[in-house]
Amino acid sequence: MPASAPQAAPAIVTLLPGICADIHLGVELPRRFCGDWDGLDAAPAWFREALVREAAAAPTIRAIVYRERTIGSVTAWPDPMASAARLWRRTRLAGGLALGLAAATLLLNWLTVTRLVAPVRRIVHGLENLDMAGIRPPLPSFAATEFDRIARACNALADRLAHIEAERAGLMQRLVTVQEEERQALARDLHDAFGQCLAAAGARAAAIELAAPPERDDLREDAQGIEAIIATMRESLRGALARLELPDLAEAGLEEALRGLVADWRGQLRSGPALHLDVRGDLSDISENVAASLYRIAQELLTNALRHGQPSRIFLRLGRSEAGPRTVTLTLDDDGGGDVSRTASHTGRGLVGIRARLAAMGGSFSLTGTGSGIHACASVPTAG
Repeated sequence: MPASAPQAAPAIVTLLPGICADIHLGVELPRRFCGDWDGLDAAPAWFREALVREAAAAPTIRAIVYRERTIGSVTAWPDPMASAARLWRRTRLAGGLALGLAAATLLLNWLTVTRLVAPVRRIVHGLENLDMAGIRPPLPSFAATEFDRIARACNALADRLAHIEAERAGLMQRLVTVQEEERQALARDLHDAFGQCLAAAGARAAAIELAAPPERDDLREDAQGIEAIIATMRESLRGALARLELPDLAEAGLEEALRGLVADWRGQLRSGPALHLDVRGDLSDISENVAASLYRIAQELLTNALRHGQPSRIFLRLGRSEAGPRTVTLTLDDDGGGDVSRTASHTGRGLVGIRARLAAMGGSFSLTGTGSGIHACASVPTAG
């Protein structure tokens, strides 16, 4: 504080922020004042250390003159703690404003990006569900022109896929129908032509055996051998016809047809694995096409269980679900220890035919391992 001429009144001491002063008046104890700092809002130590790199400046001392007489003195010096506190308050204020501005900016950016990304998310979800085009809702119109064009293109693509899928299902159904017709025709041809030939050959062999002279034992033995071969061929023909021909499902129903199928297998196996059949639910109103496909699937599953494993028990179950989407489910469980991966990758026509039949009816098929065997499950949706 610069010196001044003697005053008629006491001088007014003005302290700048960060300046401290000790005032000495006569015999009174010195009083200390610091400009713009009460000592309560001190800056952190690390902040003060960052600001104070050099020693404090030397204090300035000025006398207090009243009526041409010196009555005391003022000692002033810059206080690093007070300066740091004042700068700390300003830094916190500026930092708070900066953080608030950054938060507001981030919020606005998030709202903007969300508004732009929401259509993209819905479009991506629609593309991921294109295989469910028959039941998924179409994409809505969007405010943005580009997104709206993409949505319309996705809806058009879904419509085309649905149309192609409907055509494919129709072709698969026609393929299954043609295959069944060919099986029936082949069964009739085998029964009419091959069966009659076997019957004629058996009659001729029996006639040769009866007409052979007493001394021609060799001729009778040959005739008996021919009769044995013909009997074996008849058994093979009977088995082939059983696999090719469909029972009268309209007359007997699916449940009775499956019971007959299991009974035939039991008669063929005799000392083989135990076969169990469990049928639940009302199956009377199932269409003939669905019943025929389920019968053929049961045939193939039983054949696979005996061909690809050595089971001691086989459980065949057929049930109808009345809750939710009404479906008919056919399952087969065995303890033959079969390998699921090898069975699923088998190049035979059995599993391919099962999947083709189910695809034509909108059904599904799965093979899973149970530890001791294989669990096969075929599900077919059905109307009431």
